[in-house]
Amino acid sequence: MPTTYKIDYLHQPDGWLSPGYLEVDDHGVIARVSGDPAATGDVLTLEGFGIPGLSNLHSHAFQRALVGRTEYVAGERAVDNLWTWREQMYRLVDRLTPEDCEAIGSLVYLEMLQFGFTSVCEFHYVHHRPGGGTYDNPAEMSDRLIAAADRTGIGLTMLPVLYERGGIGKPLENTQRRFAHSLDEYLALVERVRAHCTSRPTLRVGAALHSLRAVEPRAVLTAAADLRASDPHVRLHIHVSETTQEVDAVQAELGARPVQWLLDNAGLDENWCLVHATHLDASELAGAAASGAVAGLCPVTEATLGDGIFSLVDYHAAKGRWGIGTDSQSSTSIAEELKMLECGKRLELRRRNVIAVPENGQESHTGRVLFDSALAGGEQASGQGGGALVPGRRADLVILDSDTNPLLGHGPRTALDAWILGGTQNPVRHVMVAGKWVVYDRQHPEEAAIRAAYLRSMARLKD
Repeated sequence: MPTTYKIDYLHQPDGWLSPGYLEVDDHGVIARVSGDPAATGDVLTLEGFGIPGLSNLHSHAFQRALVGRTEYVAGERAVDNLWTWREQMYRLVDRLTPEDCEAIGSLVYLEMLQFGFTSVCEFHYVHHRPGGGTYDNPAEMSDRLIAAADRTGIGLTMLPVLYERGGIGKPLENTQRRFAHSLDEYLALVERVRAHCTSRPTLRVGAALHSLRAVEPRAVLTAAADLRASDPHVRLHIHVSETTQEVDAVQAELGARPVQWLLDNAGLDENWCLVHATHLDASELAGAAASGAVAGLCPVTEATLGDGIFSLVDYHAAKGRWGIGTDSQSSTSIAEELKMLECGKRLELRRRNVIAVPENGQESHTGRVLFDSALAGGEQASGQGGGALVPGRRADLVILDSDTNPLLGHGPRTALDAWILGGTQNPVRHVMVAGKWVVYDRQHPEEAAIRAAYLRSMARLKD
């Protein structure tokens, strides 16, 4: 039987319903949304603000094990950046087991749910044994993350990653052999992982090409063409223009900046996600926006690694699509990611409310613009089927507690502003994925066991 929920304030694409009635069918799909109750049937009341669950469009789950363990300098590492951090990450990779991958993934997916993400795009590149030998099951590490998603209840868009070389003109380092496939091996891996889709309604499978640094340019084009031939709507993600060093190296090899090369050669469209895209010139920015591709922004990770600041205001003004990811898991909070995105630009531009632009004399609220933009971009990049609380979409619902400090005293006009730009207390109370409550009253039934497994892995990995 369908279930109907009465919610104090229900987010809609054009505003809020108060109260809002949301009917969810037996398949976890929204059947009806209205400001009036149905004529028959029981109604369950939920207090607070009901918003759509957000898709986290970029995650490396295993990097949760590094959080708080790289914030120091010593010896020759007196100047620290992405590349020196990467060496520390590689030391973790050398010791990571399938059991660790599942334990760490379960914890970070639980944390994402607790902060209001209802699905995640996992950009997964640790495929093999240390040294590069294959597991008996070539998809062993991918399967462990699928198991973590199953255990927590989060929606998962699995993105197996193609990785071929150690950098432009560089052979693979020993650690990187855990990442590497030939193109044929990689395409076979994607098909193996796709086989899981049939029995899991919240699992999607796309593909990721690590970067123009780590994949030969011709392989980027061949892989994309082969993947599109089997699925014209396959989601394709790629790291691009994260650092100025990368931009310079790609330009030296290809005679074009990274995003410009993709625009000219790869047929960028709405199925692509350009992860980071931090350092674009004006032509690349305009081209990326016009292509319909999603910019995959990871503001907290980009800040902690010292990468740079994305051209948010210009890109948004050009109608560019974007979403947010948690990348290295320095934060798994929607509010913190969006606050960093907005406030980083405020510091750079030395003005307030940089993304909000009034139209037709109407107020434009920063929180609403940030949330709705990330909502649309995340859904586009993940293909999960949620992204809005309207009939026909998957019932991915988050209830924000109106009695929690950031929201105390706020109504729908300012609730998203208060959540994203206000206090640090987490107001997420209930989380539904595909019609099922996975977090209720801030509790997840597997939390204690997930935390215990994570601690067992960390006891071995942390030293």
